Amino acid sequence: QVQLVESGGGTVQPGGSLTLSCIASGFTVINSPMAWYRQAPGKERELVANIASIGTGTNYANAVKGRFTISRDNAKNTVNLQMNNLKPDDTAVYFCRRLYPDAWGQGTQVIVSS
Repeated sequence: QVQLVESGGGTVQPGGSLTLSCIASGFTVINSPMAWYRQAPGKERELVANIASIGTGTNYANAVKGRFTISRDNAKNTVNLQMNNLKPDDTAVYFCRRLYPDAWGQGTQVIVSS
């Protein structure tokens, strides 16, 4: 059974950092295109970053370029999102997604507030 479980969310002050983790089961992340999305209150879900199934090719939303880093830990079968220099606009529920075949996690809340 395919399952994605996110963790690492929380409340942080502007300028702070958080690392989100997505633990996968039922498949191996090394062979799968993976992504992080987020959905802020009252807004549509949007792509934050994705990583290719082969190699380490990555893509980032303009709003997070230079601040966020997506990576895969094959030994732990996880996909991580390192988030630095967080801003209030980064406040959202963050979701892990396997792009193909499609699968979503339940999300983890990130709040950036002073």
